[in-house]
Amino acid sequence: MSWSDPASLTGVHSRAWRVLEQPRAQAIGRRLGIANVQSSPECINCHGDPAPVRGAGWQQSDGVGCEACHGGAQNWLASHASVKASHADNVAKGMWAMNDPLVRAGVCLDCHFGSDKPGQFVFHRVMAAGHPRIAFELDLFTSLQRHHDEDADYKARKGIAGGVKTWAVGQALAVERALALLPAVPAGMAGADYYFYDCRSCHRTFSDDPAATIQGRTNGWRPIPPGQPVWNDEQMIMLAAAAQVAAPDLARSFEAQSRAFHGAMATDRATAMKAAAALKTTAAALARRMATANFDRAQTFALINAVLVGNAPAYTDYQGGVQAVMATDTLLNALVAAGQVDRNAALALRPDLDRAYAQARDANRWDAPAFRATLAQVASRVRALQ
Repeated sequence: MSWSDPASLTGVHSRAWRVLEQPRAQAIGRRLGIANVQSSPECINCHGDPAPVRGAGWQQSDGVGCEACHGGAQNWLASHASVKASHADNVAKGMWAMNDPLVRAGVCLDCHFGSDKPGQFVFHRVMAAGHPRIAFELDLFTSLQRHHDEDADYKARKGIAGGVKTWAVGQALAVERALALLPAVPAGMAGADYYFYDCRSCHRTFSDDPAATIQGRTNGWRPIPPGQPVWNDEQMIMLAAAAQVAAPDLARSFEAQSRAFHGAMATDRATAMKAAAALKTTAAALARRMATANFDRAQTFALINAVLVGNAPAYTDYQGGVQAVMATDTLLNALVAAGQVDRNAALALRPDLDRAYAQARDANRWDAPAFRATLAQVASRVRALQ
């Protein structure tokens, strides 16, 4: 099957366990004082399978196996293979309803962003030891990991949420998850582990040469003083775009609360936690709104415009740029999949989109003005599709 094919792109979950055998993982373990990364809960609870109530065929060496994403199968494995059982029956017996974007986002975020469960948060000290940066975009990750066809039978049994809804729900719940975790992992400024901050706001090249160009960047999205580490707001920026289109009544509150939160993170813990709680509540409300929205062709084009044009001034940093290009790709693919844009016409955008991907590939070569110029070219081509 594609899930366990080591040569397949969709087999990356099965390779998660093998990653722990590689020199990089072994070196990270040594730096953290972990004798065996393949037995450490700090590693295997994401690189392995943390699901409870596992079925009899479970093996840790399978990596992130079926039960890691669909729930422990002891009570539903047999009925899952029965032609008489329904999806609802299996869910009632403990299978996780991964067809629901709200459920899927919650499961995927546990490892692809972090949770308060043991061994499912990549603290800054782990990243300092060599762990790669954590990134999350639900629909793109879903597409890369799809193990089945969403055909007519699937639609009849489970329904199909669609890429736009999945993307928007994922962005909202990623914001909500970060803010929910903030008080649970205190450290650093305003009581936040440095994991929560934009890596490049601190890890930029600098020089003692008085003629060297200062690397600081001004971003009107964040009213923070010079020298304040930047909260990683890549999902906030995307959610602001989605809210403008799908929930304009909440959009203004979300943007105001986002600005207040950025400012509060430069003050004291009590003020920061109060601002985080308010923003978390609005993000959760937006997640529910996105989950019930039916995005039509006009709204999807409006979303793309909000990402490419409306939010363009916010892409001063690498991580926001990465989200912008993934979002554009996701939303365009959704239009094609829905038959709302001709596939060949969409392919004409590929060179510009690929250039944006290339510009967002290496954080050490990030050039915000050049990236925004490429997005403007993509936006012009997208308008021609309307």
